[in-house]
Amino acid sequence: MADRATNPVDPQPASGAPADPGRSALLTDLYQLTMLDSYWRSGMEHQAVFELFTRRLPPSRRFLLAAGLEQALDFLETVAVTDDELAWLETTGRFDRAFLDRLGKLRFTGDVWAMPEGTAFFAQEPVLRIEAPLPEAQLVESRLINLIHFQTLICSKAARCVLAASGKTLVDFGMRRAHGAEAAMFAARAAWIAGFSGTATVLAGRRFGLPLFGTMAHSYVQAHDSEAEAFERYAAARPRGLVLLIDTYDVDRAIESVVRLTEEDSGQSVRVEAVRLDSGDLLAGARHIRQRLDALGRPGIGVFLSGDLDEYRLAEMIAAGVPATGFGVGTRLDTSADAPSIDFAYKLQSYAGRPRRKRSAGKATWPGARQVWRSLDDDGRLARDILGPAGEDAPGSPLLTRVMAGGRRVGPGETLDDCRRRAARELAQLPGDLRSLGRARESWEPEISPELEALARATDEAFGY
Repeated sequence: MADRATNPVDPQPASGAPADPGRSALLTDLYQLTMLDSYWRSGMEHQAVFELFTRRLPPSRRFLLAAGLEQALDFLETVAVTDDELAWLETTGRFDRAFLDRLGKLRFTGDVWAMPEGTAFFAQEPVLRIEAPLPEAQLVESRLINLIHFQTLICSKAARCVLAASGKTLVDFGMRRAHGAEAAMFAARAAWIAGFSGTATVLAGRRFGLPLFGTMAHSYVQAHDSEAEAFERYAAARPRGLVLLIDTYDVDRAIESVVRLTEEDSGQSVRVEAVRLDSGDLLAGARHIRQRLDALGRPGIGVFLSGDLDEYRLAEMIAAGVPATGFGVGTRLDTSADAPSIDFAYKLQSYAGRPRRKRSAGKATWPGARQVWRSLDDDGRLARDILGPAGEDAPGSPLLTRVMAGGRRVGPGETLDDCRRRAARELAQLPGDLRSLGRARESWEPEISPELEALARATDEAFGY
């Protein structure tokens, strides 16, 4: 760890920040730069293989859905250190001019193999493989983990909500409590891949082409002299897809105002798609609202629920027959509240043509470039995964495909709808025990091929272990 005693030179504030910090090579850990300096000084620039995988699933997860590949490839294609950033690095006193000159010229020129977004995967299975000169492959580690980890985390949480909601409309409501702007955007994207119907985040709608959903806030109702007036004015301004929030004051009186708004002799004859409940006992409240709307002759007005929802609460309400047409899922989705991190690792698998592996207690890895082969049973459900050396001819379909060669994408990228359709297929292929929300008694992991076990023994022997 650095401190002022060992690193007395403090960097000067930058005169300007990059337009998109996510593309900067300086969005990394300091040790990536110090290792890079050492590699170059030692002439260690041979081809390396790194793989990104999770050692173990969070206790509350039985599977994960891969996401974030598009942003990872975009980063690899564009990563560079600008002249301004090099000038700032020089002020730190940590690096000499020769290092800074080489750093300024560094670009990613390697190959990438990956699981397509929306693919279900498990512990020990690589979702991304980098094959590049060692300095390049090392430098991009931190940002790649950052990108793949977050979207995979949210996509996997959203998928559980989709499974729990049994076909109901789901909308991402989590932007305001996401951990920053990028997290809010990527959470909306990841949730769409998993099967959400859309998002309330407008910029995500523009950037990713996602369907946008919105209702109104309590403040809008409070700003008017009466709730009925608020509904009338909002309906006049937003007549399409109208959803009215009815729990600011008294739900029953609000329902009566909604019904009056839809009466043909009111002079407006407004079409209300749904009413939204955001507080209290949502299950009991939805039942009461549905009963009142039906009694008043409005069976076509739906009930939309929001407020501290996640897959567990959704499953409870669906099992109880909640009469809701859709749900807004916010904080607990965009923060993945019950499992806020995944034990992702980016490890060296091979260098200069020799397999490498880590032997640390509890963190040992399998060596060499690896592949995952998946087999389905006669019912089209997941039967087994096999983890083995990339060149092995194992039964099943290989999950990792080459998506980048020589630092450039191979062919056109997938659309978000492609990823979304894949995720739907993958969820349908999961056997019942993996679709369950309960904590697994034992984790589902791939079979290790005899060839991979033999390679691990040979690697240990070659290094004297």
